[in-house]
Amino acid sequence: MTISNVPATTHALDEAPVPATAELVPSRRRPSILGIVTLVSLVAFVYMAFFYAPEDANMGPVQRIFYVHVPSAWISMVAFGVVFCASLIVLVKRSERADQFAEAAASIGVLFTTVVLVTGMMWGHAEWGVYWTWDPRLTSYLVLWLMYLAYIALRAYVPDPARKAQFSAVVAIIAFLDVPIVYLSTVWFRTLHPRVFTSHGDNGLPPAMLIALMTGLVAFTLLFAYLVKLRLEVTSLQTELEEIES
Repeated sequence: MTISNVPATTHALDEAPVPATAELVPSRRRPSILGIVTLVSLVAFVYMAFFYAPEDANMGPVQRIFYVHVPSAWISMVAFGVVFCASLIVLVKRSERADQFAEAAASIGVLFTTVVLVTGMMWGHAEWGVYWTWDPRLTSYLVLWLMYLAYIALRAYVPDPARKAQFSAVVAIIAFLDVPIVYLSTVWFRTLHPRVFTSHGDNGLPPAMLIALMTGLVAFTLLFAYLVKLRLEVTSLQTELEEIES
């Protein structure tokens, strides 16, 4: 019995072509600087919000929802502002990259908007005794959430990439018109919703609470940037996979 064929078989296996899809499998890599900074800022935020900041004399521990609610609302406005700018670029330059950026920012913005609505209902139940009231600020914010959900749904149901980008850009620009209404609702209308910052810069917060709030704003901004970065990477991998399969 001879085994002379074994080396040849082994050699043939060594020279076998690697499937193209193997190139899409992400290799183990070091954490990005943005990811590390985001993690550190979130740890600092948790400490500042739940241990450093004093407990509110009237609402007690429930008041700490404020440190999640306000930064989430801030990020939702930033996210939809990014979507608005990217959508303008899509309509003017037909930029595929801008369209991907708008989609990423919108999906993360809807996530933070959902957090705002949930934490807002928790706050409202503790402060007003009801989970929801048709207050101008709450109502306009709910409309904002619904419009960007429609934006995401539109992207899911329009098959042609070019038409999807253009239609989505138009919807995003129209939806953004509600952002200044949300922001100015406490100025234009009589509302139960408290104003965190007044035109005179007076927020009524003790210094420790203000520091905790600012820490949350920084941490959530970094988190938004990191999540958008990850979403763009996923989109890039999906595009490469579709090109291979086609």
